[in-house]
This record gives sequence, structure tokens and C-alpha cells, in this order.
Amino acid sequence: MAASTALISSTPSSAFSSKSTPLVASSSISKPISQTLTFPKSLNGLRLPRVAHSVSLSRGAHSRRSFLVKASADELPLVGNVAPDFEAEAVFDQEFIKVKLSEYIGKKYVILFFYPLDFTFVCPTEITAFSDRHAEFEQLNTEILGVSVDSVFSHLAWVQTDRKSGGLGDLNYPLISDVTKSISKSYGVLIPDQGIALRGLFIIDKEGVIQHSTINNLAIGRSVDETKRTLQALQYVQDNPDEVCPAGWKPGEKSMKPDPKLSKEYFSAI
Repeated sequence: MAASTALISSTPSSAFSSKSTPLVASSSISKPISQTLTFPKSLNGLRLPRVAHSVSLSRGAHSRRSFLVKASADELPLVGNVAPDFEAEAVFDQEFIKVKLSEYIGKKYVILFFYPLDFTFVCPTEITAFSDRHAEFEQLNTEILGVSVDSVFSHLAWVQTDRKSGGLGDLNYPLISDVTKSISKSYGVLIPDQGIALRGLFIIDKEGVIQHSTINNLAIGRSVDETKRTLQALQYVQDNPDEVCPAGWKPGEKSMKPDPKLSKEYFSAI
């Protein structure tokens, strides 16, 4: 996967809109992003589209084993596919900024999470929990981006509301406005008949590839601890491609060799 340049722009924009298209890595992107999207064929309430995928394993005693899932390109976004790119207005540090996902390619991992609506109940607990621990993700070279279908004006009003009154207070990462719902659609989390997003969370690596996804129903909040643990496991196996992480793995714990004989070293130690 080719690499590109990164990071959010702090330049305000007069057009408060969001656009989404399959992410393309390049050294320079000057043309406006296309509004053409590739969506899953079926988004029925809480159901996810069925996915056909294959796992490629390279064999041989001295060869590097790959457990990369190559998902169908016509049903984005799936784990193993390039994340759909988007450019949208956001609120950060009580200002309007522009965020473009592809600007992180080659520089940072991204935690992209969707939530239903501003000024609700479960949402502020998740949003503030990620913000309070932003420094931990920063140490892992990772940016956090929150997304909902609300306008930037709603985001700003919520940020300017005290936490004790159900607000967010200042956040350490941007809240993106998806008023056109194009981003939520492209990530397969939009509930069509309600016009809001499920609690989807995606971990995108530095090459712009989705390596993890989880989608909760509206009433169920997500775990910052588990998100961080999964990110650390992802980074470990990318740095050590001949190893895999067993259930509940945390940094410093024993990993496993994906080999019938070598894996016995792990199983004999537990």
C-alpha cells in the first residue's frame, strides 16, 4: 500500500460539508474529492453486509507468514481494505477546521469512531473518555477522530457546555460533522430509517488500511481500554510479522508463532 502525507489542517473553511470516497494514497492531492461512493448493497437496520473473504498464508519453514485478509473491494469498508477517504468540517479547540483522512497516511494510525447524536446520554461518556486518555494514544502515534451526523455548530455548542451539565468541555481531538451522512454510509454504520450512525469504531493503520472494526448498538458504550489493547496488538504484529497475539494479549505478555510446532512453546507455558 503506497504511503502519503498527513495531518489535519487548521485552516477554517466556509463550506460546512462532508465528502467521502475510497481513500487513495498519493504524494499530492489537489483535485476536489469525488462524491461517488461504494456502499454495501444491504444496510438493514442493525445487520451488517455478508462478506466473502480469503486468508492468504505463506508456507515454508523460513518464509514470512502473512495473515492479511483480502476483502472484496466492492463492499467497503471491510477489515483488510483501504479505508474510504473523506474531507469534512470539524470542531477542534473551539474552532472550525477541515479534516481529511488521507492526510494521515504514512504518518499516524487513526481511531475513527462514530456516535449517534450530540446532546445525548451514552455518547458523552465515550467521547470524554477517549479525550481524557488522548495522550496515551498520542504515545502510540495515533490520532482519534469522532464523527456524528450533527453540524459543526451543534458540535461547538456541545463542547462549550460543561460536563456536569451533560456537555463535553474542551476535547483533545476533532469532532467531525457528517451532515450529508456520506461518511457514515461509506463505513456501513448508518441506520437508514433513523438517519443516525451506530457506534462503529475503526482502527486504520499508517498505510490507510482498516485493521479492526467493531459496531455496537445504540445503547452500548465502547471500551477505551479494549480499543487501546487492540491497537497495541495490531502494532506489535505489524512490527513482528512472524508472530500473532493470542486472546487478551497485552504488551509484555507472550505472543505466539503461527506454526503447528512452534506454537507449542506458547501453549506449554500457559
